[in-house]
Amino acid sequence: MSEENSMEISDMDASFSSGVAAFESRNFSQALRFLNPLAEKGDAEAQHRCAIMYQNGLGTVTNEKQAAAYMLAAAEQGHAVAQHGLGFMYMEGECVEQDGAEAVKWFKRAAEQGLTGSMTTLAMLYEEGKIVDKDPEEAQRLYKLAGF
Repeated sequence: MSEENSMEISDMDASFSSGVAAFESRNFSQALRFLNPLAEKGDAEAQHRCAIMYQNGLGTVTNEKQAAAYMLAAAEQGHAVAQHGLGFMYMEGECVEQDGAEAVKWFKRAAEQGLTGSMTTLAMLYEEGKIVDKDPEEAQRLYKLAGF
């Protein structure tokens, strides 16, 4: 690796760390300045955090189209929390057209990675027959898998 490449990676790591620190301390406009360029370059964690900021108007004006695009990009890279978030977007019709089948698809992908929140969300959906056919056995299986 050339010294120039090493410097670029080091700068990206510093920007990512600074962006996450700003996000965690709720300084969202600064977080967006650090994380948005990384999100544009395809960093799944940066995409997920930027999606949250755009969805909720944190440090910027609300931008549902950008929120959905970043959440989808992170989810497609296998980011479990983004998959869960995308499932909620589809379930609630936030930033995207409401689509129960898409919601379930993304909750299942996150649940397959062990995300307990997605397991319990799916279990509740199957228990209530909300956006999926009622399936008490599948609900119980998922609750058990989630540790309940």
